[in-house]
Amino acid sequence: MTLTFNIYCDESCHLEKDHQPAMVLGAVWCPLDKTREIAQRLREIKVAHGLAADFEIKWTKVSPAKLRFYLDVMDYFFDDDDLHFRALVVPDKTQLRHGDFQQTHDDWYYKMYFDMLKIILDPKAHYRIYIDIKDTRGAAKIEKLHGVLCHNIFDFSREIIERVQSIRSDEIEQLQLADLLIGAISYCNRGVQTSQAKLALVERMRQRSRYSLTRSTLFREQKVNLFRWHAA
Repeated sequence: MTLTFNIYCDESCHLEKDHQPAMVLGAVWCPLDKTREIAQRLREIKVAHGLAADFEIKWTKVSPAKLRFYLDVMDYFFDDDDLHFRALVVPDKTQLRHGDFQQTHDDWYYKMYFDMLKIILDPKAHYRIYIDIKDTRGAAKIEKLHGVLCHNIFDFSREIIERVQSIRSDEIEQLQLADLLIGAISYCNRGVQTSQAKLALVERMRQRSRYSLTRSTLFREQKVNLFRWHAA
């Protein structure tokens, strides 16, 4: 039987001139038939910590008062074998030389998105990709990205990548989880140390993954797969 997977994508500091050197593109993915079970478990963790079931898990909301809750969410990710994470880290956008390659920042952005997703995609499976796009050109970017991804894997009939769709992160637990994991990767790769609670989460992710989070992992790593990209 052909498997179908949902991929939930988010991004941090992806704009060309946002005064942040490091950019992270990331995705959480899981089998389609496990999505409801995973969402329900995350809602149960929220309620167990005295939060509303529709409370939005978000890196910017990490605080000392909610640290225990966020540590439990992080542990749940590592304990559930159906959940996987992939991130592409660009450590310093100021080193980009788009003019040398006759490309725009948007051209490069789509290439990076494909590089982030390509190791997830299996030609024998089907995928539904959901993205939390935060800027005003969301619809155009979704259609462009779908075309770029399908072109690069010769999926011209769009049978492998069935859909690429924009969704609201406050309604989808897996996208909230992606935001949290991407936030941790971005935080440690930017060398920020302003929050003890966030540092504790980064350390938990390091311990559970057994990776530094600032270097590329093994190519076939399935739980936390990181690629640190450098300009040529």
